[in-house]
Amino acid sequence: MHLILENSLPIGKHRKNFLLMTSPLLSISNLDVSFHQGETHTIAAKNVSLEVYAGETVALIGESGSGKSVTALSALQLLPYPTAQHSQSSSIRFDSLELVQASEKTLRSIRGNRISMIFQEPMTSLNPLHTVEKQIGEVLFLHEKLNKHQARGRVIELLELVKIPNPSERLESYPHQLSGGQRQRVMIAMALANKPDLLIADEPTTAVDVTVQAQLLELLQSLQQQLGMAILLITHDLRVVSKMASRVYVMKQGEIVESGTVEATFSNPQHNYTRTLINSKPSGHPEPISPAAAEVVCVESLRVWFPIKRGLFRKSVGYIKAVDDVNFAIKTGETLGLVGESGSGKSSLGMACLRLIDSSGNINIAKQKIDQLTQRALKPYRKNAQIVFQDPFGSLSPRMTIGQIISEGLVLHGLSKTPDALERMIENALAEVGLAAEMRHRYPHEFSGGQRQRISIARAIALKPKFIVLDEPTSALDLSIQAQIIELLRELQKKYAISYLFISHDLNVVKALAHRVMVMKEGKIVEEGSVERIFERPAHQYTKTLLAASVELSSK
Repeated sequence: MHLILENSLPIGKHRKNFLLMTSPLLSISNLDVSFHQGETHTIAAKNVSLEVYAGETVALIGESGSGKSVTALSALQLLPYPTAQHSQSSSIRFDSLELVQASEKTLRSIRGNRISMIFQEPMTSLNPLHTVEKQIGEVLFLHEKLNKHQARGRVIELLELVKIPNPSERLESYPHQLSGGQRQRVMIAMALANKPDLLIADEPTTAVDVTVQAQLLELLQSLQQQLGMAILLITHDLRVVSKMASRVYVMKQGEIVESGTVEATFSNPQHNYTRTLINSKPSGHPEPISPAAAEVVCVESLRVWFPIKRGLFRKSVGYIKAVDDVNFAIKTGETLGLVGESGSGKSSLGMACLRLIDSSGNINIAKQKIDQLTQRALKPYRKNAQIVFQDPFGSLSPRMTIGQIISEGLVLHGLSKTPDALERMIENALAEVGLAAEMRHRYPHEFSGGQRQRISIARAIALKPKFIVLDEPTSALDLSIQAQIIELLRELQKKYAISYLFISHDLNVVKALAHRVMVMKEGKIVEEGSVERIFERPAHQYTKTLLAASVELSSK
């Protein structure tokens, strides 16, 4: 039994009369979750039991598909019932209130009020049609019954609390007008609007860069101290667990296989799976490139400027300089790593290289100058330059089978002369990334995150391109899956001499895959050099800041 002394923290609104807590705030016991679709029955969680006490942070870790998010969503009864079902022995008690089979009225009084949740991807969790003020204000109208004037003042306070710069100017902003880190801060503000007793944070920092990640973790710790709330932290990043949590539960294939204090579990893991998680991290180095290797990509004076338009007639009053006068080259079989904070212009640079967004400057790929070509004239050259996006689920059509997705480019570029030849090329592409041929008949939602990323890579390499832009391809994946994808990319590069522009905020992954590194800040390249030189002897203060944030997170 854990004793949580609440008088050591500022007490939340629902805990004012308790000086000593001897029972858990959240208690999940014998939780079974199964999904029923026709004759198919899938067990997602089996006999799961965990406890969270007031004021503490508990981590739930495990690979993608292990049942972490299903367990968290069960706590708020947000699973798609009746497709999802609990066994009769399942119990979820919050402050002695049973939530399994609770009435909708009871659940509405709990959700977003006493228990709040931060989701992994804020861009898909925030309504793209509503402003920041409206989305945060909706929570206040529903639970606090504030009027519009009162709600606006409270929204500004919340944005200040989560350290959004110039909060009053952000009230009318839409999600797409914010950086990834800012969107995540807005999600945190929404979750904290009603001073919850329990915050469920589902991968809250996965998709942000190391400096923003460090800021968000520090923010969550500070807010926890101010509000006296408990946190159930769901993550695959063990560095985050070491920094944030006091206790940890390890989950595999729907079951809790180990639990204990973070220090004891990480220093002396008892289960083989826990040891595998702790030891899984990207390692190794890319194959050395030949000094005589030819240039595949050459970019000069590249600019991507977005106009700022205001007034009734939407006149341009300035520009957001996402990419500002950038020059670089990539040789055959070389990986150029591109690092920088959210909003620094990394993805804009990658998209501009492939002519997927408007830009100015010179772009040469495979000895072809493509910056002046029309979209129609550019089509034959698309075969040589491909892209793998950060979110494979968002970039794969849910209406197409995997075979259809991979075949699109093959058919478009006339690489398959007969249906049989097309089938063989699809099977070969899947085999290259370690997937079975029969998987071509399935749809994206039937695969895990790591498998979907392999499918995205298969779609790109099926065309045998000379150059691939990899835009955060491992950021949303578990550490063990990250290591597998990095090894796969190295093998494909060695086999086909592919050149990569590897965009990432994870410096450990960059170190394992890249030959050279460019550091980007506010649209400009502030430093460039070999991996060894950048990591061991950084010259620019911004590079030192990025490396320091990564080291600090890894050391805690």
